[in-house]
Amino acid sequence: MNCPHCQTPLVRFPVADEWRPHLPEDSPGAAICPTCLTLEPDPDPPASDPDFGEIGEPFPEGAAAVPMAIALGLLDSLALNRAEIAELFTAVEEAGTDPLLVLDRLSTTGSVDSRVDLQGRRQQLEQLLD
Repeated sequence: MNCPHCQTPLVRFPVADEWRPHLPEDSPGAAICPTCLTLEPDPDPPASDPDFGEIGEPFPEGAAAVPMAIALGLLDSLALNRAEIAELFTAVEEAGTDPLLVLDRLSTTGSVDSRVDLQGRRQQLEQLLD
């Protein structure tokens, strides 16, 4: 499965029931592009989580990985997804990772060329989520 925008192979992962309402489409899984950070539904995800390190070293592993991936996919429409992003970022923080720091670090990772201005979104999120 490749990204529809940049043709990079997607990082596919299952999505737990608690995070599925935050996906753009009702799907048992999702896939994120490690290059442009586009999030796509995945109707037939793998059974276990992948190596999210393919996205870049700053990307969290463990319990923070899936909510962070979904939040990144929702950043293109901050106005519509504010509540969802806030809930997902809270889950990332509870798992021991600072989601705003992840955005900072991803924005300077050479392999990431996000379709969304990560630094600009970070500043907007900082204001909105305080």
